[in-house]
Parts: sequence; C-alpha cells; structure tokens
Amino acid sequence: MADLPDLPEDAPGGTEDTGARDEPATRAADAPGTDAERRQRRAQFLRDLAEARELRARVQPRRAKAARLRHEMRMRTFRW
Repeated sequence: MADLPDLPEDAPGGTEDTGARDEPATRAADAPGTDAERRQRRAQFLRDLAEARELRARVQPRRAKAARLRHEMRMRTFRW
C-alpha cells in the first residue's frame, strides 16, 4: 500500500500508544469518603428526593391523592 499517505503521529488511528499513562491509577473522587461525608451526601440526596416528591404531587394532584389514599389504607390495615 505504497500509494497511501503517511498519517501524522498525532492523528487518530496513528501508531502511537494513547493509553492512560498520565492519569493516576485511582482518583480521590472515586475513593470512599469518611462517614461524615457519606452522611452529608445522603442527607442532601434525601432532601432532593423529598423536594422531587413534593413537585410531583403538585404537578399530578390526582395521582398524588390516589397514592395518599392507598398509603392511608395500608396504614389502617397494618397490625401493630
């Protein structure tokens, strides 16, 4: 295949190995944090989840009412 032009070294598909040799093996963001950080992330997640549920209840009032009534029925029939 002598009639094809040579690719520059920085072109995609070149012969240079483009492995991740400059990146560290483990990143600090991937490492598990302390318990306090985990609790803070969990608390933030639960706040966001509650906010999303409130928004859904406002946007879909009929569905929210049906879910509320189902929950009340489950709680009435639950035996303590």
